[in-house]
Amino acid sequence: MNLTRVELARPVPPVLALGAFLKNTVCLAVDREAQIAPDLGNLDEPEALRGFHSAVEHLVARLGTPPVAIAHDLHPDFYSSRFAVELSEDLDAPAVAVQHHHAHTAAVMAEHGLSGPLLGLSLDGFGLGPDNESWGGELLLVDANGYRRLGHLARLPQPGADAAARQPWRMGAAALYALGRGDEIGARFADFAGASLIATMIERGVNSPLTSSAGRLFDAACGLLGVKLVAAFEGEAPMQLERMVTTPRVVEEGWRIEQGVLDVRPLLAAIADREAVDGAELFHGTLIEALAAWVAAAADETGVRAVAMSGGCMLNRVLREGLLARLKESNIEPLLPIALSPGDPAISLGQAWATALGRM
Repeated sequence: MNLTRVELARPVPPVLALGAFLKNTVCLAVDREAQIAPDLGNLDEPEALRGFHSAVEHLVARLGTPPVAIAHDLHPDFYSSRFAVELSEDLDAPAVAVQHHHAHTAAVMAEHGLSGPLLGLSLDGFGLGPDNESWGGELLLVDANGYRRLGHLARLPQPGADAAARQPWRMGAAALYALGRGDEIGARFADFAGASLIATMIERGVNSPLTSSAGRLFDAACGLLGVKLVAAFEGEAPMQLERMVTTPRVVEEGWRIEQGVLDVRPLLAAIADREAVDGAELFHGTLIEALAAWVAAAADETGVRAVAMSGGCMLNRVLREGLLARLKESNIEPLLPIALSPGDPAISLGQAWATALGRM
């Protein structure tokens, strides 16, 4: 098996980590090295499940003795989480749940040889929070003992729940509702069955969970701008939106920060009736400024002036490069992954590092 190897800053007890549901990898951290299996795919696919079992067997055999812990995602219904509980009984090793965005940040920490404290800006599509909430736009303070949630993106309803990840028109409708324009949804998205019922769904809390997801925020912008209203895969619409950007521009007063919550509804209002390219440039430029201001406020509050940047949204070059520049201007050290993706393939490394630190 072709393993990615990451040198660790300190020797750690052996921890086996079973990764995320999407783009799953499995990691074994022991002594001063983490060994990460290749991206196996999503664990709702038979081939990925076969690869998952093979990778676990391979790493357990390499270790030769039971690990001190088996780390997994906080979501109890993920296959990897359920398997971790079963395996813990077989190996007589405790199963340890690690929150998704904590793991994202810890993966960057592991690659940079850090145990914290460190700020973590984690932007992606979904990760379960400890209150059974949908997280995905998170600002954390992380150290060897765990994490503290400093703030999150203002929540939006996600009408249709998981369906919204591949139907950005739904998040566009949610944005209209959040802007007090719910009565426009039916006409604006008339080509989609049930569009006229979205506002009622949200009002009644029917299959419309609230989410702080940055991925769904990007989808909301795509929905408002008419960009790829139905996507073949999660993230396709935001990728198309990114390709439209030549010169990111900023909407003045396009965001507000209140008690750690970053609210970009003013930005959504500003682009709601714009042409797509114009809106894409305003969305990216303003979001960069808003995120940089958010991190800078947290750095001033905590005295911690380094931030790990992680999550699938960091694959967006415009967002990533813009943030790097703005954070450096604010004398904040931005840290990105080195050998691994900022997305879910790095989750197993973060689970292993966070769990190992907690046992030292």
